[in-house]
Amino acid sequence: MNAIGEGVYGVDLEGKATFVNPAAAQMIGWRSEELLGRSMHEVLHHSHADHSCYPKTQCPIYAAFKDGTVHRVTNEVFWRKDGTWFPVEYISTPIRDDRGQLIGAVVTFREITERKWAEAILHQMNEELEQKVRERTAKLRQANEQLKSLNEQQSRLVAMVCHEFRNPLNNILLAVSSLDRYTHYLTAAQKTEYLQSIQTNVDRMTSIIDDILVIGKAEANRLTPNFKAIDLVPFCRRLSQEMQAGTQHTIDFVCRHSSLMTEIDEKILRLILTNLLSNSIRYSPHCQQIQFKLMRQKQQITFQIQDWGIGIPPEDQPYLFEPFYRGRNASNIPGTGLGLSIVKQLVDLHQGKLQVKTRPGKGTTVRVLLDVRQIPINFSAASPARSIKF
Repeated sequence: MNAIGEGVYGVDLEGKATFVNPAAAQMIGWRSEELLGRSMHEVLHHSHADHSCYPKTQCPIYAAFKDGTVHRVTNEVFWRKDGTWFPVEYISTPIRDDRGQLIGAVVTFREITERKWAEAILHQMNEELEQKVRERTAKLRQANEQLKSLNEQQSRLVAMVCHEFRNPLNNILLAVSSLDRYTHYLTAAQKTEYLQSIQTNVDRMTSIIDDILVIGKAEANRLTPNFKAIDLVPFCRRLSQEMQAGTQHTIDFVCRHSSLMTEIDEKILRLILTNLLSNSIRYSPHCQQIQFKLMRQKQQITFQIQDWGIGIPPEDQPYLFEPFYRGRNASNIPGTGLGLSIVKQLVDLHQGKLQVKTRPGKGTTVRVLLDVRQIPINFSAASPARSIKF
C-alpha cells in the first residue's frame, strides 16, 4: 500500500482511521501519523462541493461497514487540509474478522480532476457541436422553405406569363392575319385600327417584361437610386395627364403647393406612382374619379392615391405585396399581380413607408411616405388647396 499511487485508508466501526498510506495523506495534505485515530469523514468528507453539510448517515463509506456491501462512488469530492477540494472516485469495501463480523472498511480513492476537466471539455464541445447542428439544420430548413417558395413563384410566373401573353399574342396574330388576308378590302381607318391594336398589345407585353425585370433587379440588389432635384408638383401633374389619356376615368390631382422641390430618383418614383394609378384605374368602374394627393408634412413627402373601386377582401390583404398574387375578386380583370410587390420594393429602396387601407366594394387608399433628403430644399409657401382635373 505504501508503494501504490492510489490513496488507501482504513477505518474502524466508528469511522476513525486505522491506517493511511502515503499517497492518500499526500493528496489531502496531511501526514499519515496525524490522521490515525481521527474521524476520516470529518477530515476529508464533511461537505459537498457547494459547501453544504454531508451527514455521516448519508455517507457511502460508513454504509459499507453497516450493510456489509461494497459501495462505489464516482461523483463526490474530498477536502484537503488547506480547505480546498478535488473530485474523486472511491470504493468503500467492508472488512470482516475471522468470524465474519464487520470490523470496519477500507477505502481506495483516486483524484479525477483531469478526467473531469476532459469530460467538461468534451461536454462543451458536444454542446457546441449540437448547437452548430441545430443552426445548420435551421439554415437548411430555411433554405428549403426559400427554395420551395421560389419554385412556387416560378410556377406562378410561368403560369402568369403564359396567361398574360396569350391574349396579346392572339390579338396580334389576328390583326396581322387580317391585314395580310384582307388588305385590299380594308379602309385606311381599319388598317390603322389593326396597327394600333398591335402596338397596344406589344406595349402590354413589354410592360409585363419590364415589371419582371424590376422585380429581379430589386431582389438581386441591383437597383441603386439616382437622386436628383425635381419639382414634384409639375411632375405629378404631367404623370396624371399621361395616365388619364386613353381612359374614361378622371384623375383629381390635389396639392397645396405650387412648387415642391426635393431630391429623388425620378424613374423609380414614376414606377411607383404609375403602378398605383394603374391599379386604381384597372380596379375602378368606368368614368369614376380617382383622387391623387401630394402633401408635405415637416420632413416627409406623402403621395396618396384613393379610388372607390372593388377593394381587396380581408383574406387577401396579408398577401398584398407577394409577387404574382391577385385577390380573388380580381380574377376577371387583366393584371399580373406584380404592381404592389414592385411598389413595396421600390419604396423600401427609398427607406420609405407604404400604407394600404381597403374595404371590399368601398375602394382602396394607398399612401407612400418618403423622407425629404437632407439637402437645401426650397419649399414654396403654402397656398390655398387647388384641385386640378384632367
